[in-house]
Amino acid sequence: MATNENRRAVGDAAARQLANTTKTAPQLSAITPRWLVQLLSWVPVESGTYRVNKVKNDADIEVVCGSRDERRLPDTYVDYEEKPREYTLSAISTVVDVHTRVSDLYSHPHDQIREQLRLTVEKVKERQESELINNADYGLLRNVDPSFKVSTRKGPPTPDDLDELIAKVWKEPAFFLAHPTAIAAFGRECTRRGVPPPTTTMFGSSFLTWRGLPLVPSDKLGIDATGKTNILLLRTGEKKQGVVGLFQPGLPGEQTPGLSVRFMGIDRNSLASYLISLYCSAAVLTEDALGVLENVEVGNYYDYK
Repeated sequence: MATNENRRAVGDAAARQLANTTKTAPQLSAITPRWLVQLLSWVPVESGTYRVNKVKNDADIEVVCGSRDERRLPDTYVDYEEKPREYTLSAISTVVDVHTRVSDLYSHPHDQIREQLRLTVEKVKERQESELINNADYGLLRNVDPSFKVSTRKGPPTPDDLDELIAKVWKEPAFFLAHPTAIAAFGRECTRRGVPPPTTTMFGSSFLTWRGLPLVPSDKLGIDATGKTNILLLRTGEKKQGVVGLFQPGLPGEQTPGLSVRFMGIDRNSLASYLISLYCSAAVLTEDALGVLENVEVGNYYDYK
């Protein structure tokens, strides 16, 4: 009769040699929801240039209340700025190289070329949102009119601070845009005062709100070395003379609006190359469509790196 000491069974390590491993597609922790890109109204710019025409001085447009004496009606006209600002689309691009041997031999269950392109496109789109906020030419932070800048009282953002910002951008504002830690700091301040902010649901996700306006998170609004950041408030859309995103339609190899992937060929070293290009910009149609709350204290910068 066999004893327990004489029994043998195949071990885990040996058994795994016969088993299939279930594999995920590559995970990229840098991917964010990119709410700003989703919430902006996007305008196609077929020529690559977008001109924002403005009235020169609305105070010169004379109108009067009705009068029985038609001889007292004023003559008037609407003058335009002679040198309006033009926005030129900027390019975010990169080239992905994949060795044909790799794509030929190792593309099951996940296609190597598709995954390389997918992950790189995600990084390009993350850069797009960063440029929309921080670009030195068209970025939102660089295009806030000085008269629409509000500085916080010392400390974290308060309901009073956001109310003051709303008072600046009061014509149908759409949403606040802030770093997640700034939103958390505002939530704590509201709770401390006994006025916890309500929430709303957009795109299947929950957002804190203030005065009915959602506080939309984006980690592209940086925190400086002193632990300070900014909170933006936007009105959006051409019809509302707000902030709009700009893109180039009809690109060769277009994957999504403004983004294309094009095969560039295979070189003598068997490297297949793919060009990824994204063309975008943003425009603030009127000064009162964008405001910023500056010097928002959220804590130590290094806690959030």
